[in-house]
Amino acid sequence: MSAIADRAVKSGGPALLFERPEPGRLRQAGVWTRPTGLLPGPGAAGVPVAMNLFGTERRMCLALGVERLEAAAARVRDLIELMKGPGPSGGGLLSKLSLLPKLQELAGIAPKVVRSGPVQEVVEEGAAVDLLRLPVITAWPGDAGPFITLAAVVTKDPETGARNAGIYRMQVLDGRTTAMHWQLHHGGAAVFRKAQALGRRLEAAAVLGGDPVSIYAASAPLPDGLDEFLFAGLLRGQAVELVRCCTVDLEVPAHAEIVLEGYVDPAEPLVEEGPYGDHTGFYSLADRYPAFHVTAVTRRRSPIYPTTIVGRPPMEDYQFGHATERIFLPLVQAVQSEIVDYHMPPEGVFNNLLFVAIEKRYPGQAYKVAAGLWGLGQMSLQKVIVVVDADVDVHNPAEAWWAALNHIDPERDVRFFPGPADVLDHASRAPGFGTKMVIDGTRKLPEEGHARPWPERIVMDPAVARAVAERWRELGLA
Repeated sequence: MSAIADRAVKSGGPALLFERPEPGRLRQAGVWTRPTGLLPGPGAAGVPVAMNLFGTERRMCLALGVERLEAAAARVRDLIELMKGPGPSGGGLLSKLSLLPKLQELAGIAPKVVRSGPVQEVVEEGAAVDLLRLPVITAWPGDAGPFITLAAVVTKDPETGARNAGIYRMQVLDGRTTAMHWQLHHGGAAVFRKAQALGRRLEAAAVLGGDPVSIYAASAPLPDGLDEFLFAGLLRGQAVELVRCCTVDLEVPAHAEIVLEGYVDPAEPLVEEGPYGDHTGFYSLADRYPAFHVTAVTRRRSPIYPTTIVGRPPMEDYQFGHATERIFLPLVQAVQSEIVDYHMPPEGVFNNLLFVAIEKRYPGQAYKVAAGLWGLGQMSLQKVIVVVDADVDVHNPAEAWWAALNHIDPERDVRFFPGPADVLDHASRAPGFGTKMVIDGTRKLPEEGHARPWPERIVMDPAVARAVAERWRELGLA
């Protein structure tokens, strides 16, 4: 199944539904065993498996309910304008009244707790819980076992009560236990560290399926304190309905397919997780992470199990990252107004390469922009930032590299800085710590040590180009 999904996503193929997945094998204590059965479902072999749901930009747009990703970004831009309030020429009662429709819209997108939902049509607790009946895939031959890969893990901050949701992989260890891959720099890990400091058990719920906007929102690198389901409501223009869990004090999307309720105990020793074929295209090595104990499985009567695989790009997860790139551009521009656009090409696997186009106004601005980006949440993990002028198309890596490499003197225009690194970066000098590089690929000013005249780009005369275009067929070159 993973090989089919891999080939489909790399060829721009369709979303996939495996209607009758065959039971696989689970490795426990070095011994491979076969699960005894699967959850009863519409197929003879059990629960259908959905893959490659978000595998093209078109399907990502369908998931977000927009024609283009820029339409979703426009909602974020509107929210920023709302947060700014009236401008210098505003003020007074009339300007505040003009905000009321937007405030009412904002109130209408807040998560709403309802009494019941499809995800709790069937509830299994205690001895009835058996993760081995779920069709969890082992994606790559070197993986340590089956991994749940598309679960939005919901927790609450033990100090503030603020909800957090993030997509974290979960290696199935036995019928009631998984590893919880809370990476060092992610929100789930921060909540876990607070519970650890307080000596409290941390309740969690892993949500599978449901509203695709909520699935995407859980993957988004939101600012601290911003509820992912509120953000989903903003993007979809409608509140996300939540239901209270049966065995833990959490709320989860009412229209999900399957929810795994449980807890992580910080007092317990960590468990070994991995290796795992990761989004870098290489196996992330085995490491130690908290154990997640499942207290209940709630689900629809006939659920569909959603999953994804990651690996050498382009893969399905690139579409999540690309959507985030587009949707969060207004937030980045609100902090650094000189940024015209940016792009993370798939080869950079999110954290290795970022092209940034700026309106350059003063010397040293490229370094100021790079430093500012490194101060923005998950942007802190960017390994290489290439800054170019506003007239460069950063979505065309060939053009971006062409412009940057023509504009640099390597000794003058390349700088290195120490800083945090992605835990999955196997090249960094230590886990979570390494070196960053910024390349100033902009046209240099005299104050930056370039006293020579700066040349202009070669561009064909527009009138000549139009004349050639009109005669192209006549010339026999169409």
